[in-house]
Amino acid sequence: MFKIIKQEGRARRGEFATVHGTIQTPVFMNVGTAAAIKGAVSTEDLMQIGTQVELSNTYHLHVRPGDQVIKKLGGLHKFMIWDKPILTDSGGFQVFSLAGLRKIKEEGVYFNSHIDGRKIFMGPEESMQIQSNLASTIAMAFDECPPSMAERTYVLKSVERTTRWLERCKKELCRLNSLEDTINPDQLLFGINQGAVFDDIRIEHAKRISELDLDGYAIGGLAVGESHEQMYHVIEETVPYLPKDKPVYLMGVGTPANILEAVERGVDFFDCVYPTRNGRHGHLYTNKGKINLFNAKYELDASPIEEGCGCPVCRRGYSRAYIRHLLKAKEMLGMRLCVLHNLYFYNTMMTEIRDALDKGEFKAYKKKKLEGL
Repeated sequence: MFKIIKQEGRARRGEFATVHGTIQTPVFMNVGTAAAIKGAVSTEDLMQIGTQVELSNTYHLHVRPGDQVIKKLGGLHKFMIWDKPILTDSGGFQVFSLAGLRKIKEEGVYFNSHIDGRKIFMGPEESMQIQSNLASTIAMAFDECPPSMAERTYVLKSVERTTRWLERCKKELCRLNSLEDTINPDQLLFGINQGAVFDDIRIEHAKRISELDLDGYAIGGLAVGESHEQMYHVIEETVPYLPKDKPVYLMGVGTPANILEAVERGVDFFDCVYPTRNGRHGHLYTNKGKINLFNAKYELDASPIEEGCGCPVCRRGYSRAYIRHLLKAKEMLGMRLCVLHNLYFYNTMMTEIRDALDKGEFKAYKKKKLEGL
């Protein structure tokens, strides 16, 4: 399923075969939380800007419109008219985010909907059932995401619970994949490594979950309060203890620099809301660093966001001055153009990373890219 084509140090160039197509890695997954990229970006746009994988959120789609509704409509791929791979996260991070509204027990988590306050229960089996209804390509195991700086005793108990939940997830997804009415009987399962910033807990957990022979492995619970240096250290310590023949996914990370550093440490999959969220606020990525279109100096700037950029926005010739005007006038088109550019920048950077690895030139590429950024 996962084939490593080239390796430079720990950095890996690979291919991951799925029922919805082969993913070229390293890859950045474009985040469409509620089955849509925020900023009025369509699935046709995603194809145009080189998106390989779309990521949607289990919790948000369960709350609205409801996973049963999506199942009746043929699954998430048909619902959003997207025929490439989709990864759904388990809802675990959202439960972590709803700290004031939740209660964690061995069977699962009781919490209140952020939309209407209604009581919801989600455990490993429920998360797998929702993701099976959504029929995504890759389902993420239900885990608890403790704060990265949590007390050691709490983290130990949390990780032990996450391991037990992972075993239940695997068993339940095997059952669901065997049912006659399952839309995607080839749904894959990624487990999640936790352990905050404690090396020994991370390593022990990596060893334990590796024994379950899952389709892929994620490193979770980072970029939630620790420093970049701590994050890089955790990745460096943990990756060697995950299976070499399975993809590694760093959840919710990050900036272009974060991605380059993590690729060097052996990570294959990424996702982050930065390019879309920053785009909606006029913060744009270029090869010469970030720019903020709300700055007055762009008021009369007739140049594109970045000279030579191949994104549909720059290629068409929309100027910084015009996009700045749209943003200040709160016109949706301004946000859309900025999000398209940022996602194209990320997707293109991943293509450049893959090309550099193919040529055995990743180290030189990383140095040059970081200097520009």
